[in-house]
Amino acid sequence: MEFVINPDGTMNPKAGGNNTAAQAAKPAASAVGVPVLGSSADLIKESNTQNFLVDVIEASQRQPVIVDFWAPWCGPCKQLGPMLEKLVKEAGGLVKMVKINVDENQDLAQQMRVQSIPAVYAFKNGQPVDGFMGAVPESQLKTFIGRLTGGAKPPLEALLDEADGLLAAVDAAGAGALYAEALAGAPDSERAIAGMIRAAVAAGQIDQAKAMIDGMPDAWKQKSQIASAISAVELASTPSVDLTAVNDLSALLENDPANHQIRFDLAMACFGAKQNEAAIDHLIEIVRRNRAWNEDAARQQLLKIFDAIGPTHELTVAGRRKLSAVLFS
Repeated sequence: MEFVINPDGTMNPKAGGNNTAAQAAKPAASAVGVPVLGSSADLIKESNTQNFLVDVIEASQRQPVIVDFWAPWCGPCKQLGPMLEKLVKEAGGLVKMVKINVDENQDLAQQMRVQSIPAVYAFKNGQPVDGFMGAVPESQLKTFIGRLTGGAKPPLEALLDEADGLLAAVDAAGAGALYAEALAGAPDSERAIAGMIRAAVAAGQIDQAKAMIDGMPDAWKQKSQIASAISAVELASTPSVDLTAVNDLSALLENDPANHQIRFDLAMACFGAKQNEAAIDHLIEIVRRNRAWNEDAARQQLLKIFDAIGPTHELTVAGRRKLSAVLFS
């Protein structure tokens, strides 16, 4: 993703080069004094039998240490290791991670009774307190780390919660600055990237939001939170509509209430006129009358509107409830 972060949290396309999001974000953040949430060099390290006492036993007196026993030839290790590293980084210093190559440290592996790899142990206060063997899903890893930290919220998550709150309070500049700070420490954070896009939309910087989207890898665009933010950009690009168009379409619908195309056009006109609740209600009415109309267009447009105004917005919550009542009645 080729962009730079401005001091106010907005983003501009980066001219030239092939820098990644991390490369683009970190220099800009550093220039305005944005702190990095955590250094992977401090949080994750390779160790061995000789240094195990210092790197694990003594270090775990200060904070939990996760030990990953692995080997270069181990397929499941290649899946588990990067995922665990990502979560440790996201924990922002609440835990550390030490990697032990069992081929190079066979005596230590035997002492720890490692019978198969990957094998993961957690140490606190100098003692092993938890662990598992084999590759596990990310959700289980999050639970594992949560037990070690006592459910403490990682700094990155707390920062993003604060940014979300500012965005909900219509402080786009403040939210953008916090999302930028989050990106400086976690440049591949889906939530932070989606937040930056939403903040740009809220600030009326549609072109900048589009530039962010155009510059990111296609795989990122498929991630749920980023895809939702892209929907917000698409709907924000809808031309503004005055009340004359709404009134004209309302009159047409009154004379032909079964015409789904008129009702759909009216819904979009209402959205363009900032009458979001009316737009949602008209689309739900189409779903109620004929969900399959125009290849499920009304429901799909509803989901885009929900994404655009935000998942926690009161209209989204109420609209989803109404839609569920229609779909499952």
